Amino acid sequence: AMKTLTFHLREGEECIPLIQLLKAVNVVYSGSEAQACVARGMVRRNGETETRKRAKIREGEAIEFDRYRILVEAHDPEERGQEASLTHD
Repeated sequence: AMKTLTFHLREGEECIPLIQLLKAVNVVYSGSEAQACVARGMVRRNGETETRKRAKIREGEAIEFDRYRILVEAHDPEERGQEASLTHD
């Protein structure tokens, strides 16, 4: 079975480079591993193989790699609110 992960873009960002996304959700150990997996055609974007390492992944897209399905969503203001409360004195 596939495990679904959700990634929220940061405030003001419209996309995230594919390599950065794979690292951000911890499905690879390193950027070089991510690049190798993409180059070998192991990553699918919306059901199609994506071999461009710098592909810009936008809100609403789905990336599949290994046993993971990564859904990219817009910035979540509630998430930022939690961060703000953590750093608040």
